[in-house]
Amino acid sequence: MQISKRLTGLTGGGSDGWGLFAKARAMVARGEAVTELTIGEHDIGTDPEILAAMDASARGGHTGYAAVPGTPALRAEIARRVAARTGVPTGPENVLVTPGGQAALFAAHMATCAPGDRALFIDPYYATYPGTLRGAGAEPVAVPARSRDQFQPRPAEIDARAEGARSLLINTPNNPTGVVYSPETLAGIAEVCRARDLWLVSDEVYDTQVWEGRHLSPRSLPGMAERTLVIGSMSKSHAMTGSRIGWIVGPPDAISHLANLATHTTYGVPGFIQDAALHALRQGTRLEEAIAAPFRRRREIALGLLAGQDIVRLIPAGGAMYLMLDIRATGLSGEAFAEALLERHRIAVMPGESFGTCAAGHLRVAMTVEDAAFAEALSTLMEFARECATCDAI
Repeated sequence: MQISKRLTGLTGGGSDGWGLFAKARAMVARGEAVTELTIGEHDIGTDPEILAAMDASARGGHTGYAAVPGTPALRAEIARRVAARTGVPTGPENVLVTPGGQAALFAAHMATCAPGDRALFIDPYYATYPGTLRGAGAEPVAVPARSRDQFQPRPAEIDARAEGARSLLINTPNNPTGVVYSPETLAGIAEVCRARDLWLVSDEVYDTQVWEGRHLSPRSLPGMAERTLVIGSMSKSHAMTGSRIGWIVGPPDAISHLANLATHTTYGVPGFIQDAALHALRQGTRLEEAIAAPFRRRREIALGLLAGQDIVRLIPAGGAMYLMLDIRATGLSGEAFAEALLERHRIAVMPGESFGTCAAGHLRVAMTVEDAAFAEALSTLMEFARECATCDAI
């Protein structure tokens, strides 16, 4: 029996981008000490208060089927949060609760794209984006954002690829680059979406991790609320990665259809997890800032270390829990450098090539180990880069 092409073709016949991560995890499983700076997983657990709320809800009986669009209280709290942060009037009817941001991305493209429709996304991209679009039946079309532009996408590049497209997926603050899209970039993106009648799918799961400037949700721009689906999640803002709870915010009609899709796919999110998310959101910015603080601190550590050399170039890290490092001065690809760094120094970082062609010759470094270990690993990476650039170390 054959598996459907929808599944066998998810990665487009190429790598899924996770090869080095899998290799590092295999080394750890063998008992080797590896400093893992690969995935966006916090080095702290979920706050005990959130876990206590989850436990109390489960023990209190909220373990049966929960409301598929989300519990009324959680939908209302998410709407309140979004309205307060963006200034856009938002009610529960604008919110669908999903099993994490990844499920939200898939559902959003099921809503916006018919089979075979062109779906635009920005390169560099989070590794699952092209497969998510293919899984929804769309044809993924990459729009380049270049290192020389500090990975800010050019609206003209989007417009040049927009013929026949139905949607555009963006992510700011950005994974993998750490870039926060400027107001000018977002205004240009919005102009293209309006002119080309595109849905905008805006992945904003890092909206609490902004180190410079401010996060601007494109849903707040003129004429965009009716054509924007915003993806949110508790994973990054509240260190709830394993709880799998996120949301989509959009026009009520779209949310109604998405709720129907959820009825036929996920059948919602467990009630006790929704109750824990509600408790977490009601803590306000106090908890969000505490979760973000280690990454803000480690970014400052990195800025200090990188300032003392000229081989490794930091792409301006305005947000998110990652650094994007340009290591082209070493003469190596991101893949070759990352493989050698893992083999020789037991430090695992993600090669830029895992995130598209535009990030070739770069590395994504997750700031996800404690401060001293992070500083030591980054110092070792820079020294290795110097050796590669001056002594043909590979």
